[in-house]
Amino acid sequence: MRRRSIIATATGVMLLAAGCSPSGSTSGARTPDPLPSTTARPGTTAQTGTARLGQPRELATGLQVPWAVAFLPGGDALVTERDSARLLRVTPQGAVRSLGTVPGVAAGGEGGLLGVAVSPTFTADHYVYLYFTSGSDNRIVRFAYTGTGVGRLENLVTGIPHGGIHNGGRLAFGPDNMLYAGTGETGERGLAQDRGSPAGKILRMTPDGKPAPGNPFGSRVWSYGHRNVQGLAWDDQGRMYATEFGQNRFDEINRIERGHNYGWPEVEGVGGNSTYTDPLLTWATSEASPSGLAYAGGSLWAAALRGERLWQVPLGLDGRAGRPVAHYQGTYGRLRAAVRAPDGSLWITTSNRDGRGSPRPRDDKILVVPPS
Repeated sequence: MRRRSIIATATGVMLLAAGCSPSGSTSGARTPDPLPSTTARPGTTAQTGTARLGQPRELATGLQVPWAVAFLPGGDALVTERDSARLLRVTPQGAVRSLGTVPGVAAGGEGGLLGVAVSPTFTADHYVYLYFTSGSDNRIVRFAYTGTGVGRLENLVTGIPHGGIHNGGRLAFGPDNMLYAGTGETGERGLAQDRGSPAGKILRMTPDGKPAPGNPFGSRVWSYGHRNVQGLAWDDQGRMYATEFGQNRFDEINRIERGHNYGWPEVEGVGGNSTYTDPLLTWATSEASPSGLAYAGGSLWAAALRGERLWQVPLGLDGRAGRPVAHYQGTYGRLRAAVRAPDGSLWITTSNRDGRGSPRPRDDKILVVPPS
């Protein structure tokens, strides 16, 4: 049974037209097959829709670059702070408690304490997974969380290249209960096409960090040709999607499939070359810089940093994208994480204290969009 969602689905194919207010506006985002100005391609969005979102609730304030959110059984969330390396526990009522500083984190540039994931069998094993930048690499670790603080770290994956930029960092368990990680090419563009390197990839592994059964190349690599992946999500049919930071022209959302090559650095945006998989949709880089990604209510929800908005991307039953709609444009500044909570609400975080934003009063924040 589907959870309560933050957006009610619609039965028609009409989407919001251009000219809406910034809280629910269309933009220059495009798909490889351009859509008409006000309607989706026939047959692709018959059970998806869009809606104007209400004002989010400020759940927690005064945080330091909250980067990722993952939920524990019972509804509390674990939240990473990139620069402070603190791991926080946040209740649905807004109480914030530090579980301690994660040892070994070397924050700098876009690196630091990044992704967090909770084991799908947490009630049995109590494992929490982290992705962070150390002094020598990016790595994936886990520890047993028994309700007190950060426990002894177990290294699962080491040697992921690190740098001042493009460290990736998103962690998530998929519907197959395998652990996925988005990595970046750290500015070394050629690493994205090198299947022997974990950089510029989406990795798929067992909960113990080993290459997962069914991986295409006998390694942890699931897909490659990525510039910098910071968002992972799956729809109700188990299809996988990821956000992708572009360079100068196009940011992307990609439909991720086993063994596919997504083109970077040979292609930015739609290439039309059968060697590479074209994106599901693209934006101008001024409109997005998409980081966190969630799926809820028939839509993908992408948190935009440079674009300073929350993007809603309706999906058809076939996984194709309808016309994207922007929410909260310029209202909260840079947005980093977007995660569906167990109650169907959407948690989003601001990232105005990351060195590239303009901090506002009470930044950084966790905002909650309630279920409809």
